Amino acid sequence: MATSDTDRSHLSPGARLLAKVDEFVFKIESMFNLTSAFLILFLMFLAVVQVVGRKVFNLPVRGYVDWVEFAMAIFAFISIAYTQKLGGHVRMEFIISRFKGRVLWGIEIVGTLLGIFIGLVLMWYAYTHFLRAWDIGDSSMDIELPIWPSKLLVAFAFFSLNIRFIIQLCGFTRLFFYPDAEPIGVPVIESVDEQAQKEIDAGLAGEEEKVDIVSSGGLRQ
Repeated sequence: MATSDTDRSHLSPGARLLAKVDEFVFKIESMFNLTSAFLILFLMFLAVVQVVGRKVFNLPVRGYVDWVEFAMAIFAFISIAYTQKLGGHVRMEFIISRFKGRVLWGIEIVGTLLGIFIGLVLMWYAYTHFLRAWDIGDSSMDIELPIWPSKLLVAFAFFSLNIRFIIQLCGFTRLFFYPDAEPIGVPVIESVDEQAQKEIDAGLAGEEEKVDIVSSGGLRQ
């Protein structure tokens, strides 16, 4: 899957507005994804401290398992909207990749509506779990870490996913009425050849950048 991010000056006002909203939301999603990445890095360092502290100094991190369980709710859910934007979630494209034009975009609309419905259901039940944890003061087993923040974060993650679904629904609806228009805010199915060519282009661009850096360094010398 791929997304289109080209110059928008030639588009209609409505299309430019959709592109701006898509880019703004994607910046927020990218921030959440970066937070998730830093959290995973922190957990890796924490695991090192836990192992070394337990084996060498007999001083394990207090509540290590509780902290890991709490953090898992963050990095497991907070990046789902970012992944949806990039088309990174696993989905079956064997059949829909055979369709083109309005038929393809119509199928995508139906799938997106189904995703919104499921996302709303999950968001609602995640929020009710948060309320229950808040009311009873639910906490972890070891250090009694409050659990309600992680459950509230899960509900927020599904809320952000629904925002991404709504943007994609607008994009698919636009393409349904204007099949020849440039895709905006939607994942685009790529063939194996197209994916391979993009990887080749990215590799060549990286090699050219290395050559430029080496050349610049040689000139400085």
